[in-house]
Amino acid sequence: MANAKKTKNEAFQKLKDDLKAGTPGCAYIFYGEESYLREYYLGELRKQLVPGGFEEFNYHKLEGKDLTVQSLSEMAEAMPMMAERTLIVVTDFDLFKLNEEQREKMIAFLEDIPPYCCVVFVYDTVAYKPNKTMKKLYKALSDHVEDVEFRAADSSDLVAWIARRFKALGKEIDRQTAEYLIFTCGGLMTGLVPEIQKIGAYAKGKAITQQDIDAVADPVLSAEVFKLSDAVLQGNYDQAASILGDLLKMQTEPIMILAALGSQLRRIYTARMAIDSGKDKYWLMELWEMKSDYPAKLLLTAAKRTTADWCADAVKMCQTLDRRMKSEKSIDAAGELKLLLVRLGARRK
Repeated sequence: MANAKKTKNEAFQKLKDDLKAGTPGCAYIFYGEESYLREYYLGELRKQLVPGGFEEFNYHKLEGKDLTVQSLSEMAEAMPMMAERTLIVVTDFDLFKLNEEQREKMIAFLEDIPPYCCVVFVYDTVAYKPNKTMKKLYKALSDHVEDVEFRAADSSDLVAWIARRFKALGKEIDRQTAEYLIFTCGGLMTGLVPEIQKIGAYAKGKAITQQDIDAVADPVLSAEVFKLSDAVLQGNYDQAASILGDLLKMQTEPIMILAALGSQLRRIYTARMAIDSGKDKYWLMELWEMKSDYPAKLLLTAAKRTTADWCADAVKMCQTLDRRMKSEKSIDAAGELKLLLVRLGARRK
């Protein structure tokens, strides 16, 4: 937050530039959904600041639970051994949940971090939620700490990264197949790493195919629900029921399946409205903040199989069932989901 006037992308770029120049700052907050990148840059900081063989003296990992500012301050004041700086990584220390006494001590600490120390506050299982009502603490963080968000990579960067990962395994993947992989397994590098390893080990040919991905990849819920909704739109109730059955066998909570289905149907509804009003895929991409046109094209293809009236009814049916699942204690959630599919299919006839 020493970069309060920077955008989040600029803060991330500054971190990369500082590492490249060999001049990392004294304090960072690392947060965001892309834990792969977060761990990568923690590793880069460690490589740059902590010489091999002296980790015990110069590298310290602290858990936020039960940590006091006094303990953190004492560790930060310890001089480095055979190195220019020390690195302290503090995980899940919620800075905005400190009591008043600890807040005052944290403010004093941030204003006087030793120049030979680098402190990184990592938000992993705890969400990072800055509280501007705590004006003095917020200002101290804004003035002295770089606030770096690790968000999902843009589509072009992610496709290039996927290609590099497969190349390291002696494989090739084209853009369309890489986008299919992202759609199937999600857009986070953290989740893609093990999937790429599995697919690379399975694939017999040098070029990765969609069939290779389908054979061994574990799809994210949104991809499975897209297939489910697409089966309904094609009038293939057996396939839709099979997909739902597989999700339930994997112990996916019915309320989560319903939420994903409702979200998907709303997207299809907007795609149908786009078609009816002459809008294109770029309108959908902007509306749903999509990083590539691949899911937008899939939505438009799905929407061509239905009408705006059917979409409106389908969304309402999902909303009604959602309220029932949340309010009726004895409801058979799985059974109601199966019945919903039947009703959705019947409305198309």
